[in-house]
Amino acid sequence: MTRRTDTPPAWDERTQLATFLDYARDTARAKCEGVSAEDARKAPLPHSPLMTICGLINHLRWVEHYWFDVVLLGGELAGPLTEATDDAPDPEMRVAVDIPLSRLLAEYEEQSARFRGLVAEHDLDTKAERPIRDGRRVDLRWVILHLVEETSRHNGHLDIVRELLDGRTGV
Repeated sequence: MTRRTDTPPAWDERTQLATFLDYARDTARAKCEGVSAEDARKAPLPHSPLMTICGLINHLRWVEHYWFDVVLLGGELAGPLTEATDDAPDPEMRVAVDIPLSRLLAEYEEQSARFRGLVAEHDLDTKAERPIRDGRRVDLRWVILHLVEETSRHNGHLDIVRELLDGRTGV
């Protein structure tokens, strides 16, 4: 069972931000516990064919890659994100149904551990190497806050999908 807490071990800003991001990540993982391999690939919302548990977890993994590796550090897009187009903007959600949920969760956790180190090693005021759409360069603090929001929003999607698949609610 996934153990999670939103109470930080210290009250400085970095620890609070990191704790909330980990809490959101852990919540996403908890929402996947006990789901069958078959259900993890199903899209129960008729007008949202990409909204699968596998798709959502893979999306969270690649969203973090984008914001930490690409925007903050100035790296290059990798993996399925390189295939995004205006007509097909979420390739990470499409390809996820061909990957076992256990692998997606393991990759998400490995990457999360790496990004925990990045957050610990960089000043919260560190400016991103790449600008966002409006031309401004966000800082690490903003990236963490954005990822807390993004992960939490998708946790709501995981709630809905899970309830429709097997009736499990909460977590």
